[in-house]
Amino acid sequence: MSGPEIFVIIIVALLLFGAEKLPDIAKTVGKGMRDFRKATDEIRREIETSTSDFRKDLTDVTDSIKTDVTGYTEKIKRDMNDVSESIKNDMNDVTSDVRQGMHETATTINNDAAEIKENLSKDINKPKESEVKETSDISTRFYKEVKD
Repeated sequence: MSGPEIFVIIIVALLLFGAEKLPDIAKTVGKGMRDFRKATDEIRREIETSTSDFRKDLTDVTDSIKTDVTGYTEKIKRDMNDVSESIKNDMNDVTSDVRQGMHETATTINNDAAEIKENLSKDINKPKESEVKETSDISTRFYKEVKD
């Protein structure tokens, strides 16, 4: 309520009850407000005392749950790290084996290619049997023609 509203209420009360009864009414209203405040405080205290055990139990349960969750979280993190390390080690082993196999295969292919190259160069330099026979036939015919 604002100032003018309170002023209007006081004037109305003064007109209704008169100036003589106004202090008695103010005492009664003040006493009623004090009793109301006391009752409110008692109810509040009663609620706080009756719920304090419940709040304590709730706090204990909450703390217990937090502790359990933290413990499980740490265990799961350790297990995940162990599994991760195991997978990394397995992958490194497999990768190493594959690389070694690839190196061996590459070496074998290079050796085979060198051998094929060597065989091809020998075959190119070595005359074929039909070419040797043909050359021999031409030489013989030429010799016969020159002789004749």
